[in-house]
Amino acid sequence: MTGGTAARRRAWIAVDIGGTKIFAGLVEDTDRVLERVQVGTPSGGPAILDAAARLVRGLLEHAERRGIEVGAAGVGAPGVIDPATGTVRSATDIVPGWAGTAVGAELSARTGLLTAVANDVRVAAMGVARDPAIAPFRDVLHVSIGTGVGGALLRHGAAVAGPHASAGELAHLLVPAHGAIPCGCGRLDHLEAAVAGPAIAAVYARQLGVDVLPLTEVVARLRAGDRAADSVVRGAGRPLGRALAGLVAAVDVDAVTLGGGVALNVAEFSGAVGEAFREEALPPLRSVPVLVPATGADTVLLGAAHLARTAVAGHH
Repeated sequence: MTGGTAARRRAWIAVDIGGTKIFAGLVEDTDRVLERVQVGTPSGGPAILDAAARLVRGLLEHAERRGIEVGAAGVGAPGVIDPATGTVRSATDIVPGWAGTAVGAELSARTGLLTAVANDVRVAAMGVARDPAIAPFRDVLHVSIGTGVGGALLRHGAAVAGPHASAGELAHLLVPAHGAIPCGCGRLDHLEAAVAGPAIAAVYARQLGVDVLPLTEVVARLRAGDRAADSVVRGAGRPLGRALAGLVAAVDVDAVTLGGGVALNVAEFSGAVGEAFREEALPPLRSVPVLVPATGADTVLLGAAHLARTAVAGHH
């Protein structure tokens, strides 16, 4: 923890460990993000921890230069996370070799900061709860669509873990289709196999008989008038919307929020999710809004900063 007096500005370091990149930031108590840094996610638990620690140390140096006191670090990490120890209980092969990694203890040892860790989508949901447009909704299902698919449940504005730390998880919901690539657990009939970013790109490649392109290129083709790209992208949003209609009937929330790289950057996909949800939802639930938070990619940083603040409050 950096030194200083009570007069110094105070901020928190927030880290999001994803399947393709590690995103980190310095966040003030006002939820203003002062600095953002990122790096590609390397292979293997030790390399990921080293990369995340380098980002944290860089942010600590930046804070020191600006006379800012850093209180703690909050980390959103993939997998089922033990809330007491910050250790990964289990994880799919989206991040190979990740299960068993003691994220909290290892990052704390590498940086000298108190480090709190929670599931990345649950951390993003904490950030969603801080979005002024979302805050009035107290019971929210947050869904992240990126390299993989994840979910988290907010009750009365707070993230729910559940007895097995898996509340809100929806990647492994069965869908009446076979994806072009497996879910992180290896199944082809799970939601993640049908709607995650790599799955969308793989379906487009299979339909055209070409090599797999980055999803950004598929979306660029969609916007240039490529009907096949349009059909594939919107076609991936629809099964997600249908699945959410059934899930919302089971858990009953005020709102559904969408995050992750696909939902945040591909409005055509998010629009298809909302349309399918309204078509399939039970009549009392058709008015439940499907929203994309305006905080965008910063949502997870805001949630990780809140996690860090909560950890400090509980530590004292």
